[in-house]
Amino acid sequence: MSSSFFIKTKEKSQLVKKGKNSAAPKRKPKGDGDSGAKNKVRGKRTNSKCNEEISSDSEIESPVASKKRHSNEENEYEETPQEKKLRLAKLYLEQLKEEEEKKTEEDSFETHLIAGRLQEEVLEQKGKLQRLIAKDLIPPDASEIRLLRGHKLPITSVVITPDDKCIFSAAKDCSIIKWDVESGKKLHTIHGGRKGTEDRHVGHTAHILCMAISSDGKYLATGDMNKLIMIWEAETCKHLYKFTGHKGPVSGLSFRKGTHDLYSASHDRSVKVWNVDENAYVETLFGHQDAITGLDSLSRERCVTAGGRDRTVRVWKIAEESQLVFHGHEGSIDCIQLINEEHIITGADDGSVSLWCVNKKKPLSTVKQAHGCHGDEELEQPHWIASVAALQNSDTVASGACCCSHNSQVQLWKCGQNYRRLELLFSVPVSGFVNSLKFSSSGQFLVAGVGQEHRLGRWWRLKEAKNGIYIIPLKRKLNQEEAKMNE
Repeated sequence: MSSSFFIKTKEKSQLVKKGKNSAAPKRKPKGDGDSGAKNKVRGKRTNSKCNEEISSDSEIESPVASKKRHSNEENEYEETPQEKKLRLAKLYLEQLKEEEEKKTEEDSFETHLIAGRLQEEVLEQKGKLQRLIAKDLIPPDASEIRLLRGHKLPITSVVITPDDKCIFSAAKDCSIIKWDVESGKKLHTIHGGRKGTEDRHVGHTAHILCMAISSDGKYLATGDMNKLIMIWEAETCKHLYKFTGHKGPVSGLSFRKGTHDLYSASHDRSVKVWNVDENAYVETLFGHQDAITGLDSLSRERCVTAGGRDRTVRVWKIAEESQLVFHGHEGSIDCIQLINEEHIITGADDGSVSLWCVNKKKPLSTVKQAHGCHGDEELEQPHWIASVAALQNSDTVASGACCCSHNSQVQLWKCGQNYRRLELLFSVPVSGFVNSLKFSSSGQFLVAGVGQEHRLGRWWRLKEAKNGIYIIPLKRKLNQEEAKMNE
């Protein structure tokens, strides 16, 4: 016991001495070296991890690191196939809904348009359609009025094609000229022939008094002092037919709207009906007591005529073979025009302009001395009304006078409510006898055929006047919205 005790203490003392005397490394327990290496590696890893995660604000992120971060975020928020299908389905449904709403709006708009058009047609057939245009019209500037010259003698009649692109004018020189509205240039001229050359000349050889064009712009009809009616192809001005049968000068022509039925009036006091498609005569109507001076028609199977010195206006019901007779003017009724199926405007050599309704025997309204008077104070005479025109289914009409002085005028009138009165809008000065007036279908302009003489005679002659056609623009007041947009 005692020996072993002392041996241990001796060993301990020897070890202490040895440690003091030598610098040999201390013995480490088994495995201490490996754990130390591992601790060093761990320290490096933790340091590198800390270095990656903690950075200063001024340090710029590397592109590789940003790509990795974005890819990680996308992976985190990537939608599942079911979510994608649901999202696409919602988008498709929204698209379908928008398309259906748009289609419904368009269908509703078209329905309103169709309903409005049908309502207008019904009112038009009844003669109750009245577009209120007159209140917006303003006088044109003198510089805006164009004068087209080409005829050698006074203009007697003008017509405008349904598309408002061309004008046909006829004159006492027996010629017909087709004009382009936009450029004012001649497109075609049908020259007149001399008296006695009827057999070999294709065209008129006497004064042309009237013209008419079909509503589809296919046919042009002209009537002359030689009792002849010529039918032309409006597009090419090619001569097609010649109608004979009247025993006096042909003074009025009109195509029934929507057809190729032609009505003609003559100084022989008769009205004839023709079928242009079949180049055929249909029938003759009698009733007037004096030479017929004017004729007009619309879509109904009827026409209206002015009876000149018999002082009557007549409505001819072709199918019923009957007529209505109206009295009102004190002088010879020289011109007539339909405003719609129920209302008529006329002018007479007593200087008056009258509004009529087919349901009333007397005029609804009459303006006496509509274009003033001429002559000495004691011997004053009213200016003859040589022509009238109406913008169809509207409240706007025009009149032209036979003036012996330089102050000739085209006057525009507003028809009051229910056509009960006529109000003067403004006057447009022209030089000469206003023998013919026509409104364009669109209402954008008015054409006046002017000459040095009256179309039916040579009672006066104005040498200073120019034979030609005036194109008068119908300017309108701008609405507030349009004015703002223009500004």
